[in-house]
Amino acid sequence: MSSRVPIEPQRVDAPLTVAATFLVLSITDVPDAIQKVRSSLASIDGLAKNVSIRDLSANFACTVGIGSDVWDEVTGLPRPSELHPFQEVKGKAHTAPSTPGDLLFHIRSERRDLCFEFERQLLDLLNDSIKVVDETVGFRYFDVRDLLGFVDGTANPAGPAVPAAILVAEEDTPAVGGSYIVIQKYVHDLKGWRALKAEQQEAIIGRTKFENEELDDAPTGQQASHKTLATIEDENGVEHDILRDNMPFGSPGSGEFGTYFIGYSRRLWVIEKMLQNMFVGNPPGLHDRLLDFSTPLTGTTFFAPSASLLSSLDPE
Repeated sequence: MSSRVPIEPQRVDAPLTVAATFLVLSITDVPDAIQKVRSSLASIDGLAKNVSIRDLSANFACTVGIGSDVWDEVTGLPRPSELHPFQEVKGKAHTAPSTPGDLLFHIRSERRDLCFEFERQLLDLLNDSIKVVDETVGFRYFDVRDLLGFVDGTANPAGPAVPAAILVAEEDTPAVGGSYIVIQKYVHDLKGWRALKAEQQEAIIGRTKFENEELDDAPTGQQASHKTLATIEDENGVEHDILRDNMPFGSPGSGEFGTYFIGYSRRLWVIEKMLQNMFVGNPPGLHDRLLDFSTPLTGTTFFAPSASLLSSLDPE
């Protein structure tokens, strides 16, 4: 039997779904644009209910992220302590670019039509107060694999470990219940990737391709796998997780194949350290070999406030 209520608003830990839309917007300079955005964000819960009621079993959810450059204007509230624009990460071979974006809507459902309808109504509501920066439609690929053929998201926290990894707590009172978000849109060189032997691919990822089993870490100081470089520990040796809701996207007809990375974290520095490891290398100079086949086109940071904070933004 399906649930009698939709997923709660701003549930950053909503289930992985078959379909997702990643919508990045910028706020225009038309008169009253900020007021229109504030009012629209405050009414997101009602808009989501209007769409999700069509099929309560479809796990419809939308998470809203607000960018650093517009946080003060849009919310009028204290800034989350770590919120700042995405910082370019430049290694010897590859660069993670910083790209614009004021608002993020992470829309997901088991049905593509519900994502479509929500986005349509949302853009009608926002009207000329915004401009679309990027719209990417993602899909589930077989058993949650990326287009490189590997299972994606195995390292995600599970159960009671999820809130502790992704929701800000007492360390930053004004931001309690919210989460930092980093997005990057990667395109893959599938021809080059497929030219590698399966064993070479597995060494780069750090897992077996078919069974999804972890491989042993390389000795200290040698080339590390993607799995190892994306595992972050603090100075006390405590490991810090993030929640990835990555989705494949692309079009065989246009030769586009990619992965939309979206990471939720209680601590922004964890994702930033991960990107430093990947692009600069750990040790420096030994970058993530996955980047030889996956190129980031975007890089933007947002903060997803709690549902109660979002609903309080209505200027009326």
